[in-house]
Amino acid sequence: MIDSFRDAFRLPDLKRRILFTLGVLLAFRLGAHIPTPGIDPEAMARMFQQGGALDFLDLFAGGALRRFSVFALGVAPYINSSIVMQLLVVVVPALEKLQKHEGEDGRKKIVMYTRWGTVLFALVQAVGMTFWLGNMGIFSGNILDGVVVALTVTAGSVAVMWLGEEVTDHGIGNGISMLIFAGIVARIPEAIVQTWTLLRMGEMSALAMLVGLVLMVGVVAGCVLLQEGQRRLPVQYAKRVVGNKVYGGQSTFIPLKVNQSGVIPIIFASSVLLFPYTILNLFSGEWAQMLKGLFSPGSPVYLVLYVILIVFFAYFYTAVVFNPVDIANNMKKYGGFILGIRPGRPTSDYIERVMTRITLGGSLFLAVVALVPTIMTQVVSINTFYFGGTAVLIVVGVALDTVHQIEAQLLMRHYEGILKRREKSGSLLRL
Repeated sequence: MIDSFRDAFRLPDLKRRILFTLGVLLAFRLGAHIPTPGIDPEAMARMFQQGGALDFLDLFAGGALRRFSVFALGVAPYINSSIVMQLLVVVVPALEKLQKHEGEDGRKKIVMYTRWGTVLFALVQAVGMTFWLGNMGIFSGNILDGVVVALTVTAGSVAVMWLGEEVTDHGIGNGISMLIFAGIVARIPEAIVQTWTLLRMGEMSALAMLVGLVLMVGVVAGCVLLQEGQRRLPVQYAKRVVGNKVYGGQSTFIPLKVNQSGVIPIIFASSVLLFPYTILNLFSGEWAQMLKGLFSPGSPVYLVLYVILIVFFAYFYTAVVFNPVDIANNMKKYGGFILGIRPGRPTSDYIERVMTRITLGGSLFLAVVALVPTIMTQVVSINTFYFGGTAVLIVVGVALDTVHQIEAQLLMRHYEGILKRREKSGSLLRL
């Protein structure tokens, strides 16, 4: 990974992309510290000392919610809008036609609808947050002041969406995932200091800290295994004679990733479950408190729904990005076939069947890795910061995806350094 980053800075275009991404992340972190007018920061900090669901909400905002800065909502409204739009594309024929049959213009319209949906979700969540802060005594302004707070936070959410899209278009990696990654990583130093302080004061035992470290290493190893795991389907290409040259005849494979959707199911499932919790802040009755308890992170209902949504979004996103029919048609076009499977429709059915099986195993393993640390932290009482598989999965997944994209950019430009290094590695392996 270090070699890849070092080589990347030797290419002007790739270096510019990396520096642009770092600049956007710096702007995002600066925005997370700009306070929203009318909010009592000391009262907000005291409320977050209780932990629980608030820490989980703040995890995706990168600490902005704790300060209730202009970026307090983070990327949650954009993610919610993207989920709704992708579901509508499957259900509404007109939107499906826009995406699949109208080319770049249709995709631009889908993006525009997603942006307007982001504004709507951000406004609803901002109003909910304002009412919630008023009920908690943190915000004591009049109606006009409340409108200013809601509009400020909504504008901040739109700015976060724009920053994420800029990273996707002109930087490295998926912009929204990179912003979530930056928000989680930014909390690590503070969490380490708090953990050390509690250990030194005797409020945390050395055994609990050791269990937490072992658990963290195990989760990271499981995340890497999940992200890199593949099922390879062997493919044989028939020989073709074109003029005086013979093409084909070699054997290769189709790499089917165990976790084709990456960290998207984790992000989508968390955002969907956090949205009703935010809406319930509009109400203060006993029934609202009861429902908030059910949807609070760590509750049994939350954990069950979390697993179901992870599996659902793993299948859903895999169906969006992976098309076995196109793969089968391309193989047939160039004379390729899977051993024992007829080309064409039987091949696509076979690939889809295999992908369905490994997606089930991958999604269940994804859910286990996400939930086991959460349950274990409650058992060993590690309350210094919200450590869970969700955060670790996102950090590891985004880091690996970014490294892979940098290597792909290097290979696409036929960079000699990485090619020579891989040839050297291959020679050492043969020896």
